[in-house]
Amino acid sequence: MVLTSNKSLLAPLLLGFVIMSYLTIGTQSIGVCYGRVGNNLPSPSQVINLYKSNGIKGMRIYDPYPETLQALRGSGIQLILDVPNVDLQSLATDASAAAAWVQNNVVNYASEVNFSYIAVGNEVLPTVDSTSRYAQFVLPAMKNIQSAITSVGLKGQIKVSTATYSAVLGTSYPPSSGSFNNQVSSFINPIVSFLAQNDSPLLANIYPYFSYTGNRKDIQLPYALFTAPGFTVEDGRFQYQNLFDASLDALYAALERVNGANLRVVVSETGWPSQGDPAATVENARTYHRNLIKHVNGGSTPRRPGQAIEAYLFAMFDENEKPGLETEKHFGLFTPTQHSKYQISFNSI
Repeated sequence: MVLTSNKSLLAPLLLGFVIMSYLTIGTQSIGVCYGRVGNNLPSPSQVINLYKSNGIKGMRIYDPYPETLQALRGSGIQLILDVPNVDLQSLATDASAAAAWVQNNVVNYASEVNFSYIAVGNEVLPTVDSTSRYAQFVLPAMKNIQSAITSVGLKGQIKVSTATYSAVLGTSYPPSSGSFNNQVSSFINPIVSFLAQNDSPLLANIYPYFSYTGNRKDIQLPYALFTAPGFTVEDGRFQYQNLFDASLDALYAALERVNGANLRVVVSETGWPSQGDPAATVENARTYHRNLIKHVNGGSTPRRPGQAIEAYLFAMFDENEKPGLETEKHFGLFTPTQHSKYQISFNSI
């Protein structure tokens, strides 16, 4: 992600409460992201045990931290592994460096760790000052990582992609008008072509929370929380009752405009903070996650009826060293003491 409650906390192993953070019905799934931007977090081995003890079978990590990869051995947890933005240039300009990265961080663990996707860069765009210096290296790094994955016989098992976010779009409303920002077309269009050629999905971080807080005048909170009583947006033959679907379908519409109609989108992050803003409450976070899980486990978007949604919740823990707004520190499902903040059922349909 680029970007209080007085209720007592529930112990993660409270009798009768099992958090299953990755539920699969067909190919539909919910996973949880594991960030480490904090000085009070459990050790990787403790984290993996927490995932396992709660039935969590999907994880995204933001760098190839050896202790985490080691702890994942034999866990059965499906993994999204990021290439950090700071590593993109070296992997883009040196194929041997990419091959070594794959060998050290994937091949050395692949017999016991279930890699699903490699996210080559996170939220990199040429139009954003904080990431623009990395933009020219994203696609070359993806190609070199793909070549390395292919050369070790893992092409069919591990998909190479990159994680983008809402700023890639120039138009997102109504969803059927979704299109990429003209200023990023030379960046994103070749990436879409690469993904299509390799049958890989596009990863996207989708946050109705940020859309709502950035436009409280026009977006109603129930629409962002999946609690709107009826359809809020009428878009031709498509009707939208929640902002998550509208955001995802705007991205699908944009992909269709650049020969990416057959691409699947994996929601690599989505979440709602529990502190730091009037909308960031424990109750709203619980409501968002509960309703998102129910929706993902039992539905699809209007533009892609019948197509499973795969989404990863951000994040496993509050991270007290996250920069930016105070809310950035409070996206966790768990506190650093491994207590759950609120009760949600991950197998609701």
